[in-house]
Amino acid sequence: MGLLGTLVVFLGSVFIVSTPGVASAAVTKQFAYTCSGGPFTNTSISVSLSAPDSTTAGQTFDLTVGLPALTLATAPQSATTVQATMALTPTGGTVSDAGVKTGPAASTTAVPAGSVMYKIAVTAGTTTKVSVKPGELKLALATAPTTVTTCTTTSTEVLDVPIGTGGGGTGDDVVAYTCALGTTGTDADYPADVDIKVVMTPPTTAASNADASITWTGTIQSTGDPLKAPTGFPTTSPKMFVTVKATGAGVPATATGEGTLTGVTAGSDILTLPTVTVKIKPTTTGTVSLTAGDISFGTSSTSPAIKCTAPTTGLKAYTFTVTAGTSPSSSSTPTTSTPKPTNTKTATVTVTPTSSTTKKSQTPKAGADTGAGGEMGPDGRMFILTGTALIGVAAVGGLVMRRRSIKG
Repeated sequence: MGLLGTLVVFLGSVFIVSTPGVASAAVTKQFAYTCSGGPFTNTSISVSLSAPDSTTAGQTFDLTVGLPALTLATAPQSATTVQATMALTPTGGTVSDAGVKTGPAASTTAVPAGSVMYKIAVTAGTTTKVSVKPGELKLALATAPTTVTTCTTTSTEVLDVPIGTGGGGTGDDVVAYTCALGTTGTDADYPADVDIKVVMTPPTTAASNADASITWTGTIQSTGDPLKAPTGFPTTSPKMFVTVKATGAGVPATATGEGTLTGVTAGSDILTLPTVTVKIKPTTTGTVSLTAGDISFGTSSTSPAIKCTAPTTGLKAYTFTVTAGTSPSSSSTPTTSTPKPTNTKTATVTVTPTSSTTKKSQTPKAGADTGAGGEMGPDGRMFILTGTALIGVAAVGGLVMRRRSIKG
């Protein structure tokens, strides 16, 4: 090969060995803690949780707890290390090696930043994500393990690690946002170029004419400008409004979701972003492609305090497949049945009422012989009246004669 050929091979080998490997992508989130007691004088610290940007059901992944630089009240008498114990609550998994972990070395009052690691075992059958919620953090020195600084967090945020069976992604998941203040307010830190790592977890199954839920998680990176809450930023239930751009299967061009920011103080950096669920409805079968859209901060998406605009190219795309679903039912028109005409024959009966008959005076033949009263005519009535008068006179006369005989 010769001396020159050997030299070329040697230099090529050195180049290959010295070329850094591509680091696996990770999802990171910051959490604010308040500390008291123990050997450390720090009263508030920011702790990070980092994990791979995807995992697999039934497997284990490493969760890295990032510790900031710390300050000891008194320098240790001999070189020692920081002992860290963090309580973790995973959903969709378990902590397989909970307990005390060895952190950075400590030889003076200034303790450098460091990290400890826990292993999270993903529960078999988990289909969407593993969520890890940090809890109490205890810090001590290995030479004095019973003297403990206790740190607590009021954050309700979690670190979400998507299951790798979701939709595939292409491109870069770190989005370079250009952030500016809304129509009102001024701040010397704006406009700002903020790098946010955006991870979207599409649904594993989706059907046409039905809502599909997309989980959006964002982590602010240290490579760009900080995302600062300007003076006058609303601190009472401030919100983050996330836009997702979509194409395919008859979906709308954009879909929006919202989440509530926590632990935000005007004039300070926004460290953690909430996880947001975005719903989108495909109307046909096919493949839906998703990319990151704009983000707004404030109390209203139409009049935000901060508006961060996403670039239009070079974005990581997430996809999911839409199968046939149930067609939307058309409103049914009630049917009115028309009754058939009925032939009815009507018979009209006219009833003529019988009028009362007025009896007229008649003189029947031989009326006096029959004694028919009023129908006997005027001659018969004369006989009756005369007879009645005679009877009355006879009665009166009889009474008079009887009375005289009694007196005599």
